[in-house]
Amino acid sequence: MALSNDDQINEIIVIGAGVIGLTTALRIQQQGAYRVTIVAETFPTDPKSSRYTSHWAGAHHVSHAYDDQRQRKLDQDTFHALWQLSEPGGPAEGCFLRHTQTEYHGDDLTDAEWLHYMPDFKYLDTNQLRGPAKMGFSFSTVTMNTPVYLNWLMSTFLAKNGTILRVSLQHISQLLERGTSPYTGAHSYRDVDAIVVCAGLGARNLGGVEDKDVYPIRGQTVLLRAPWIKFGRTMTEADGTYTYTMPRSNGDVLCGGTRVPNDWYPIPRPEITEDILARALQLTPELAPPQTRVNREPTIEDLRPIIIEPGCGLRPGRKGGIRLEVEWVDAPARGKVPVVYNYGHSGYGFLSSWGSASMALGLLEGALTTGAPTNADICVGHPSGNPGN
Repeated sequence: MALSNDDQINEIIVIGAGVIGLTTALRIQQQGAYRVTIVAETFPTDPKSSRYTSHWAGAHHVSHAYDDQRQRKLDQDTFHALWQLSEPGGPAEGCFLRHTQTEYHGDDLTDAEWLHYMPDFKYLDTNQLRGPAKMGFSFSTVTMNTPVYLNWLMSTFLAKNGTILRVSLQHISQLLERGTSPYTGAHSYRDVDAIVVCAGLGARNLGGVEDKDVYPIRGQTVLLRAPWIKFGRTMTEADGTYTYTMPRSNGDVLCGGTRVPNDWYPIPRPEITEDILARALQLTPELAPPQTRVNREPTIEDLRPIIIEPGCGLRPGRKGGIRLEVEWVDAPARGKVPVVYNYGHSGYGFLSSWGSASMALGLLEGALTTGAPTNADICVGHPSGNPGN
């Protein structure tokens, strides 16, 4: 039996519980006029696996928007939100480490104009460069302890009366007829007013979406215990190789990385782990325990006792960049219902999460306000040419 909507609160289902799904659900919830349910197969509290990419992310806020104006806005809006959350005494301070980030470039990059808004931004002098770098710059930013931050997002959502439901969803139409009742066993239900798809790599095979422009970009990392490291570094070389060391608030440091399109291998490759350790040590020799560096140069062997775990994740890449748009789909006996798409963030998930969540909210509210257009097969959205990293 369908319940009446006497309280005039719209029923919204968000598909996906990665950083994009959690942030989007929380952002919609914060608006106040919505009852939000997150439907997902995997949640942050589950054991780590390659099926849930967000756990394996760094993640620091270093935008790679270049000349993509939409991506610039998404990243900048997100940075301001994260900077506020990370304030001393702020609601999520413990999830973040504020620190100085230094970017070294051996490629053809000549300036970083899109990053000038970052606190304390400055270009490096030639004598400050290292390795193959031809230019570089530094600024203040935040690094997230991603497992902790993801759980903070989910617990905040739940504390505001949000609902989560573990479902192995095969098609979005399974949520359109009687909401989540087929999965809860409830005899009564509320009609769904909108669905927001934040399925990440799952958007490739989820029925009703089946976006074949979505593909994996495999990344591999090594997590070290090095609480003496309070700064971040990244080296981008001429051949595209990039190496990073990202400190976290709990004293761990994530080292990486790799970017391999269409590689589905789900666990760390030992030879890649060795390569990452060698590159990370070359970029940041301070990773080695201080006592090992007193009278000699550090080696990879000095890092082995502080290895916590190697990691591997499949970033949700997408040809054409992030999909942020609305499509109207048929709901049985109800006409058309808006479906908002917010996926395909590649390596930009954490650093564009709040910006894309706000844009998805705008699309949702616009759709619910105006109703289905006559040519409802046409998507309404914000295209981008940035394929991610």
